[in-house]
Amino acid sequence: MSIKFGLIGGGVMGEALLSRLLTHGIYQPSEVIVSEPLPARQGFLQRQYDVTVTADNSLVFSQASEVVFLAVKPQVFTAIAQELAAIIIDTEHSPLVISILAGVPLSQLEAAFPQLPIIRAMPNTPATVGAGMTAMCLGAYTNSKHQQTAQQIFSAVGEVVEVSETLMDAVTGLSGSGPAYVALMVEALADGGVAAGLPRAIANQLALQTVLGTAKLLEESKIHPAELKDRVTSPGGTTIAGIAQLERAGFRSALIEAVKAAAQRSQELGK
Repeated sequence: MSIKFGLIGGGVMGEALLSRLLTHGIYQPSEVIVSEPLPARQGFLQRQYDVTVTADNSLVFSQASEVVFLAVKPQVFTAIAQELAAIIIDTEHSPLVISILAGVPLSQLEAAFPQLPIIRAMPNTPATVGAGMTAMCLGAYTNSKHQQTAQQIFSAVGEVVEVSETLMDAVTGLSGSGPAYVALMVEALADGGVAAGLPRAIANQLALQTVLGTAKLLEESKIHPAELKDRVTSPGGTTIAGIAQLERAGFRSALIEAVKAAAQRSQELGK
């Protein structure tokens, strides 16, 4: 069976994607090749997933017929691009290049891989448990088939939206960095429970399940968050007392400014 999917970078996010693609049957192990520089990691990926593993990035690029997925650190992109530049690509049968390199714009990717179809994407860390949020933008040489391929790949690790590239920094600030904000909120909720007298283990469980349950309720009911807040808030009750304190502390404003600051930093890193 021919190689269809090539993965350059076998780290946490790369492995998460690989695992889901194989589990969902989108690709068979015999159709996948992975390049990874660390020998111990190479051995693990080969044993765990029964895929072809190599240290040669150019081998991945030359063999994968459908997709080459770039999942390396942005700092090494230039070196990898130079390594791959020597390969003569048949543009009529060229693979779709999908990049999840933070801050590397389409213009830089298209300069490295001239005339190839390229999609830039930003998944987030919940993708490692199949609950990710990915935003993607399409390059100049992509078509509807490429779009469908990327949609299928990222759907294996969560939900997918398509945005213009001008919005990718905002995506980074919200869904890319957002898991850290939510983790901070869960930690703070649990700390509040401990401060109110709860044992730590129970406070952690209550905080985590409250966030999980609220997100699920909002997703399934399709109601606006403000409406759910109003439903929970009784006149003169406990919830409004807590909300009033959050408003005094600037809770909503702090989250808004956090997203804006992260988006601005993403923009700076992309220059």
